[in-house]
Amino acid sequence: MCDDSRSLLGTSIQFPTTRHFPHKINKKTSWILKQSTLKKSVFAIIVFTMILIIIYSRQTQSPYLTTFIQKSTRPEPNIRCGVINGPRILQNHDHKTDARLRSYPKVLVFVETTYSKLGRDIAELLVHTRIKYKIEVTGKSVPVLTNLDKGRYGVIVFENFNKYLQMDNWNRELLDKYCREYSVGIIGFILPEEETYVGTQLKGFPIFIHNNLRLKDAALNAASQVLRLTRAGETAWGELPGNDWTIFQANHSTYEPLEWAIRNDHFQLNDSGAKTPLPTVIQDHGLYDNIQRVIFGSGLRFWLHRLLFLDSLSYLSHGQLSLSLDRKFLVDIDDIFVGEVGTRIRADDVRALINTQERLASMVPGFKFNLGFSGKYFHHGNNEEDKGDDLILENIEKFTWFSHMWNHQQPHLYDNLTLLMEDMMLNKNFAKDKGIPVDSGYSVSPHHSGVYPVHKLLYTAWKKVWNVRVTSTEEYPHLRPARLRRGFIHRNVMVLPRQTCGLFTHTMFIERYPGGREKLDEAIRGGELFQTIVYNPINIFMTHMSNYGNDRLGLYTFESVIKFIQCWTNIKLSSAPPLQLAENYFKLYPGEADPVWGNPCDDVRHQKIWSRNKSCDSLPKYLVIGPQKTGTTALYSFLSLHPAISSNLPSPTTFEEIQFFNAHNYLRGLDWYMDFFPTDTNSSAKYYFEKSATYFDGELVPKRVHALLPHAKLITILISPARRAYSWYQHTKAHGDVIANNYSFHQVITATDTAPKVLRDLRNRCLNPGKYSQHLERWMTYFSPQSMHIIDGEELKNNPFEVMNELQKFLKIVPVFNYTEHLRFDPKKGFFCQIVKGDHTKCLGRSKGRQYPPMEEKSLKYLQRYYLSHNTALVKLFKKNGMRVIPNWLKDDLSDKTDKDNY
Repeated sequence: MCDDSRSLLGTSIQFPTTRHFPHKINKKTSWILKQSTLKKSVFAIIVFTMILIIIYSRQTQSPYLTTFIQKSTRPEPNIRCGVINGPRILQNHDHKTDARLRSYPKVLVFVETTYSKLGRDIAELLVHTRIKYKIEVTGKSVPVLTNLDKGRYGVIVFENFNKYLQMDNWNRELLDKYCREYSVGIIGFILPEEETYVGTQLKGFPIFIHNNLRLKDAALNAASQVLRLTRAGETAWGELPGNDWTIFQANHSTYEPLEWAIRNDHFQLNDSGAKTPLPTVIQDHGLYDNIQRVIFGSGLRFWLHRLLFLDSLSYLSHGQLSLSLDRKFLVDIDDIFVGEVGTRIRADDVRALINTQERLASMVPGFKFNLGFSGKYFHHGNNEEDKGDDLILENIEKFTWFSHMWNHQQPHLYDNLTLLMEDMMLNKNFAKDKGIPVDSGYSVSPHHSGVYPVHKLLYTAWKKVWNVRVTSTEEYPHLRPARLRRGFIHRNVMVLPRQTCGLFTHTMFIERYPGGREKLDEAIRGGELFQTIVYNPINIFMTHMSNYGNDRLGLYTFESVIKFIQCWTNIKLSSAPPLQLAENYFKLYPGEADPVWGNPCDDVRHQKIWSRNKSCDSLPKYLVIGPQKTGTTALYSFLSLHPAISSNLPSPTTFEEIQFFNAHNYLRGLDWYMDFFPTDTNSSAKYYFEKSATYFDGELVPKRVHALLPHAKLITILISPARRAYSWYQHTKAHGDVIANNYSFHQVITATDTAPKVLRDLRNRCLNPGKYSQHLERWMTYFSPQSMHIIDGEELKNNPFEVMNELQKFLKIVPVFNYTEHLRFDPKKGFFCQIVKGDHTKCLGRSKGRQYPPMEEKSLKYLQRYYLSHNTALVKLFKKNGMRVIPNWLKDDLSDKTDKDNY
């Protein structure tokens, strides 16, 4: 039997057929088949059981089963480099020279088109690092490069270096002369081309290129003086992105390689059989033509080039455009004690958390995980997870702590301050009972609700219960793009930008991570997470408790990225409590203290976290933006007659004008503004509008208006700027202004910068709003010409019917309102007024239509000369934007034939 069984496993033994031994063979065969079937059945049952176990473990998140399955899949940090395993090669050049004083810290970027990919990448990198820049399309004349005796730009960047080489002689000589005189360097990129060049010389330079190559294994020149942020000594192993790289070969000592790579093929073997390193980024020391340059053989797709680009800006600007090497680093772990059974952290996870924290603290001085807790869910897991809760509390002192909501409720769902405070007190009492510190002054609201868009009850409750002085969110301005995240201060609470690291509540297992481990590693090894830390001096990262159980992706991610930063940069990481981080942040960026309120109605996520008693219908559709003394009040009264239009409620201090976007009122917040536009279901009005004449020349107003009302239509009224200035002077004089009553109009408008401040202030209010082209261009930076309607103030005064009909067409308001039945000219006032009670008219107040003495001839001539360049620019602006009819007052001011008696 044993022999027969062995024979069955062989292939060389031939058995007799059943014809020779029918009974004996049939029994044997039957037994063998039964044994084989039994084995197959057992094997199938085992496989099926394993499949069921895996499915069940994933659905129920059983800690016992997931522990068994995860042992071989949980990722462990595997970053290895010289700083950890050997001596570190450190290049930490300061780059500062006296030449930095000769130009401003700003970058001039020449792009091929406004939509070109590399140009956008360059601009986004500069925005992320808060470096000032100006974009110019190549092919046009070189912009003005100097301001008095100082250069306007510290570095010049060409998206396509060939465009620099092919400039016409006039512009090329102008640009090169500027670079030499002001010690300004040039950064250029060699863009991909369909045609392959081998040993082609760059026009006018002793350097040759070979393009369209596939490369791998990049390394840096450790001796280069350019390196500052970037650390040399490592190799970026593997294929480099793209197959269109350019390499350089030079025959002049002015060139020095900054980066090398090797061909990703079988060519370029040297005598020793190894591949020859090929220069992919080179530095031009300026020995050939006295201009320093850095030239890249590829764009910014390769992460290392982003570091080298920042270092090149620093080096070529003589330290003006250097980023600090100090980075603050904090990791919040939200939702402590919150989570479904099977997803929470267990005792082993807590021990791993503590052990990893100790390793991170050795690399990041002062580092502690910052735990945000919701006490209601303490001990809401299974037995193993409850032990994890207990172990966290046994190690309270090892972490820092902050408050979430007691029941993880979104604060914007509370309309009652008392109930909101009661919820917070439950969490505070829980903390006191368990010994958790309650004095951090930091809190984060679940889902960032109430932080942005702001919910004033949240800020009030935070102050009263927790004395919150700092919070953080990634919702301002929005989750994406991360480069635009900024901080702000509201109701004395500092709101810091909070960064995401690619981990969310659902990213618990590496095999389920979107894109797998390769995608997460991409973010860590030079990708988005790595770049976030490099670009931002202060980093607060958001994670969740579930990221530290299960596959412990939080531990893997942060330990890996910190090691990678130490491998490739000279950045010095440290940590600090949130209050200290906030104080440092607003010292670095004091200009960010004032918020910019965005429109929640344009963002589904923001709508979800907006207070439920707010409505998108309570935002104005139209704005009358001024300027003052041009007829804006008259226009306001005419618009208010329309049954489909409703103005804001009056302000107790500024009457019909809210003056929100240009005044301290802006800091009162969005709720304050929207209270002027109550939703009235009984009203027939379909559209809200607002008129504040001071908006027109407000420097910050266009940006603020566009952020909150990006689709608003804008209406402005223009009259002769000379007449407007004189009218403003007479207006202030009539209202008892001491300066206006003590100085003549001519004295005011001709006051010098050495005059008393109060006199200069009045001069500026008279003159500055009349620089129409300058202010309109600022508005057109944010709004298209199609969204702006410019009214001739003289036409509005003399023929309001035609003007209002055109305005209704622009606003697309239905039904069309017949103003001829509602307006009539009043000879006593000298303008059109509202018809009331049949034959009577209701006019504007006494201050409107006031008769002034004529303007002096010398003042008129002075103002015509003063506004000549501005009026000329205004004509060009009108023509550029398709406005064919030039107002008569503008023609008159430019012709210098204005009748002074009209003033």
